[in-house]
Amino acid sequence: MDYDELILVTGATGFLGARLVRELLDRQPHAKLALLIRDRAGHTGQQRADAIVPAADRPRVQVYSGDVSQPNCGLAAADSQRLSAEATRVIHGAATVRFDHSLEEARRINVEGTRHILDFAAGARHLRSFAYVGTAYVAGERADLVHENELAVGQGYRNTYEQTKAEAEALVRSRLASLPGVILRPSIIVGDSRTGVTSSFKMMYWPLKIYARRLWRTVPGFPDAVLDIVPVDYVASAVTRLLFDEAALGSTVHLCAGPRGSATIQQIARRASEYFQVREPRYVDPKLFFAALRPLLFLTLWGPKRRVLVDGRAYRDYFTMRMQFDTTNAERLLASAGICPPPVLDYLDRLFHYCVASEWGRKPVPAL
Repeated sequence: MDYDELILVTGATGFLGARLVRELLDRQPHAKLALLIRDRAGHTGQQRADAIVPAADRPRVQVYSGDVSQPNCGLAAADSQRLSAEATRVIHGAATVRFDHSLEEARRINVEGTRHILDFAAGARHLRSFAYVGTAYVAGERADLVHENELAVGQGYRNTYEQTKAEAEALVRSRLASLPGVILRPSIIVGDSRTGVTSSFKMMYWPLKIYARRLWRTVPGFPDAVLDIVPVDYVASAVTRLLFDEAALGSTVHLCAGPRGSATIQQIARRASEYFQVREPRYVDPKLFFAALRPLLFLTLWGPKRRVLVDGRAYRDYFTMRMQFDTTNAERLLASAGICPPPVLDYLDRLFHYCVASEWGRKPVPAL
């Protein structure tokens, strides 16, 4: 078969990236993929790719060892020349999503990595589109309705992840006049909306696990705080669609549940309390909790509950958010294709079921 597209993907081994690779292979039969993957101790880029690409599809996948945080994306000269000559589209999803990186380290990966892949894209001779996968949380500490065309409006940031993703997006925006690009901003990505399947038990899953296991039921936050989550199947479908949509070029698109589909912490907690048969959480003003209660509890608690106090610091701001994400561009570009995020409350039980069936990622679950 002749292939008329070569799509370069960074971040392919991540939770979204792996699903995106499968979506591209299924939805774009006339395309080949080039995956830029870092070698790791004991695992080459090719071995890491083989873990996410079905054997039947491997003839359509080229694997390049590299690292976007390095000059020229860490590519060998011959590989760089070949990709520059053949790549027709680029999806940049590689990033660190850790909240505890130093600003210097987060910038090295998120900002400089984006700069390097933009430089590559600028030199690609047959580039048709560039999709940058950012995050809706470039909105930082805002507490209002965030529009898709907005970026820096004077907001502060909760962590180095949010700050450096905002800096990286600003860099992409500065290149859109000369590059056929689209900026995509998913919110918190969770498991498949139909099966609940996930390979990542971070973000929402960690507080959910300690609550379901009756380790903790005090929430340092507000019951009306907004949790905007989207299933990985929706995000992968949306990215694949928008990569090939000329009408999307130059746009910023929120891949979010939005005001109509998101849920409050209290709504999600009530559903979880019913499913896991635990009492509903207690809500405590976060300023009081972190100023007075947490220091006292830290002195008196030991074992798993003390560990909750340590690990929970990274999540504390996400129990207080009241911002919403406008999805006008997403609806305009995706609705006609039948791609829209299901309301959060419609698929929560499927997420819960997979958590239990997999013992929170500790054992494999037969294909659903």
